[in-house]
Amino acid sequence: MAITPQWKDELRARITLSTLVQRSVKLTRAGREWKGCCPFHEEKTPSFYVNDQKQFYHCFGCGAHGDAISWMVDQQGLQFMDAVKELAAMAGMEVPAPDPAMAKRAEQRASLIDVTEAAQTFFVESLAAPGGSPAREYLERRGFSAQVMREFGFGWAPDDRQALPKALSSFGEDMLEGAGMRAANEQGERYDRFRGRVMLPIQDARGRVIAFGGRILDKREGVAKYLNSPDTDLFDKGRTLYNLHRAAPAARQSGRVVVVEGYMDVIALANAGVADVVAPLGTALTEMQLELLWRMVEVPVLCFDGDAAGQRAAMRAIARALPLLAPMRSLGIVRLPAGLDPDDLIKTQGKAAMEQLLAAPAPLIDTLWEFERDAQPLATPEAKAGLKARLMAHVETIADPEIKSLYRRELSDRFSAFAYPPRPARPTPQARPAPGQRGPWRGAPMQPPGLSEAARAQLSGLMAGGQRQGLLDAVLAGLARYPGQIARHTEALIGLARLRREAAPAIESLLELAETLDSRAPTAICTSTQGQPAPSADIRYAFLDEGNDPDAACEELAEAVSLLVERPALEAALAATIARFDSDPEGSFAEQTRLRTQLMAVEDRLKAFGRRKATAPAKTGVGTDDDTA
Repeated sequence: MAITPQWKDELRARITLSTLVQRSVKLTRAGREWKGCCPFHEEKTPSFYVNDQKQFYHCFGCGAHGDAISWMVDQQGLQFMDAVKELAAMAGMEVPAPDPAMAKRAEQRASLIDVTEAAQTFFVESLAAPGGSPAREYLERRGFSAQVMREFGFGWAPDDRQALPKALSSFGEDMLEGAGMRAANEQGERYDRFRGRVMLPIQDARGRVIAFGGRILDKREGVAKYLNSPDTDLFDKGRTLYNLHRAAPAARQSGRVVVVEGYMDVIALANAGVADVVAPLGTALTEMQLELLWRMVEVPVLCFDGDAAGQRAAMRAIARALPLLAPMRSLGIVRLPAGLDPDDLIKTQGKAAMEQLLAAPAPLIDTLWEFERDAQPLATPEAKAGLKARLMAHVETIADPEIKSLYRRELSDRFSAFAYPPRPARPTPQARPAPGQRGPWRGAPMQPPGLSEAARAQLSGLMAGGQRQGLLDAVLAGLARYPGQIARHTEALIGLARLRREAAPAIESLLELAETLDSRAPTAICTSTQGQPAPSADIRYAFLDEGNDPDAACEELAEAVSLLVERPALEAALAATIARFDSDPEGSFAEQTRLRTQLMAVEDRLKAFGRRKATAPAKTGVGTDDDTA
């Protein structure tokens, strides 16, 4: 059998971690934990803590973190199985016999690593040989220091189709091909995959060579500039980040990890002294690579070239990341000046310019908004509607419900501000009344200039006090109280008018009011004593109460509008889906499941909104509401 997670949990439970750590680190009691100076970096003030209940250690200085097994691996320098065997002996447990198939695969992987390590030695020796002079000259022109060249293991693959079998004669063809070093053509002829290229080893998280990348020196038609090893038993490009084994310790020190487009960008930054940098390997960032990044820091920084290809790469990464977003887990985006890659920027403007950009990455949501806004001209209503549709399509991919709701609101607000900018101020038809006098805006209800008699009558009826306020009535009254918010919700109100015909006249009056409103007027169209709805004894809405912060009231009003619109829209979509069940049962069933899930989420939000409203402090009482209960 294999070592299962359950077996490892039992092993950890039998080991007192603080006792294990105290064999090499002096610890003192700190409440329920133990503390001491971190063994992974030099420090004088203790920042290293051990928690026996939670079975982990953590350093707040360098970020080192792990359990008993990782302690034996990272601090004692043991291989994983050796660490497990030693801990099992301490705990009086028997190590399970290895699974034969897994043991065979592990043996094969170990043998392939022997091949790649031997190939790396050959490439390094070839670079130092007379035949490697073109590669050495290229690296010198790039400005790489001798230390960086040694650290990253630069080598040279001779332009010879049969160089490796001669140099690595102890390995058979099958092993060379299994390690990705050899390939075969349609005629069955086998040849070296890498020829006439500057070579770079690709290493796993433990620093073992598992694959290679090669850059050609002279341009040849039909020949790729960069070539990576194919996927093998050792190497999965979608699960590997170049330079991870060096960047992870540096990231613990800096609290940052930077992702660039290619491994030459990684080396250029390392050459300038920026060590916490990784790169994908010829593909867009994958979900697994994003998970590797989030294990290191909460907000990895993606750094892309400023050209169109860099913009597309950023959006591909964002599209992959959106479904995986979680609280305190996002991405920062840095866009380099047009036409520059990291190496160009450092050479022309210095390391300080690069660090300045990396220190102020744009939030993911800003990059998403700007990319879609600038993707095509927005001169027509149809094009603007297309922008809204694209933004909401991105939002729908977010799995976390709270983050999805926040993204929907934030992007909707940005769209409304962009699509419905404030109108120029209209001339005031008459002077405002002196304090204490009744006037058309502050003293008398519902007298905004330019309103038709029908709109004035509708709004006057809407604002009449004393009646029990349902959610629809309260939302419309709230918009009359804060008329500057009408433009923000125009699209939602139009959709609501189609779904709830009884609300259409009042909505039309509100939209007419927005057309006549001085866009810079900060006050409501009526006072609290004249024209405002008086909440009944059993219903309260914070956005209708006097004395509330206007910004907070407007945010609660926005949530109410969202709830008011989403439920009937989902119900209508569900009814349409049910109607086509006979013609498309499988598709209809899947769509019904999705819509019912969304409808349940909206119902939960409605109930939560009703509870917040019902428990608000009231002058005359509290209660529930038919529209939100």
